[in-house]
Amino acid sequence: MVQLHFIETVSFLDFARFVCSFREYPLRVYAHKLHGKMILTSRLVLSNSIIVFYTNYEKGRYIKYDPKGGKETARVVNSIDLTSNYAPIIHLESLAFPIASIKRITNKFKTSKVSDLGNLARLTYDPELPDDPKVTLLCFPHGKKWIVGYISIIDLDDTVYCFYYVELDNEPVKPFIKYSGHKGIPAQFTNTFQHGFLYLPVVKLKKGHKIFGLKFK
Repeated sequence: MVQLHFIETVSFLDFARFVCSFREYPLRVYAHKLHGKMILTSRLVLSNSIIVFYTNYEKGRYIKYDPKGGKETARVVNSIDLTSNYAPIIHLESLAFPIASIKRITNKFKTSKVSDLGNLARLTYDPELPDDPKVTLLCFPHGKKWIVGYISIIDLDDTVYCFYYVELDNEPVKPFIKYSGHKGIPAQFTNTFQHGFLYLPVVKLKKGHKIFGLKFK
């Protein structure tokens, strides 16, 4: 049985960053009810479960996202132009899989702690697609610390999902990690862009989830 895990983003902007940022083709967004309330969702499909990231509902046909000029903007619109990324919104009357209370998560991620943001950034490099990382990092509180992590897949006889993470003392306040290993500059959080650096979008969640493999009270 497929398990649905609903995880709320901190803001609509974080949700828009997840579905649009650095993606040539933004993800689909679905509008439907959760416990009687309309929400916007986007899915991360795993082998036996689906992680559903969601935010508050706004009426419209597309999410328009633009990170240019050092200032992210995102809103719901009914028509498109050529200057921004757009994620299409599909309104659903019903869901393909039932929303149910999950008492036991059957496929938690394997976890591995990484020493710092630079190592986490290097870990996201895919030698098969070196110029097209399509990487989104997830951030959430964990006790008195903050976690920034990356989901990786190992294809064996059974697919294994790993969550590599860095533990921070303070909450990140900027939405991207800037990194350039060949320049010897440490990875850092930023909200502006400069030529010659790798940028990784960071999506902040309201809280963590047990599927990530960490212990939560």
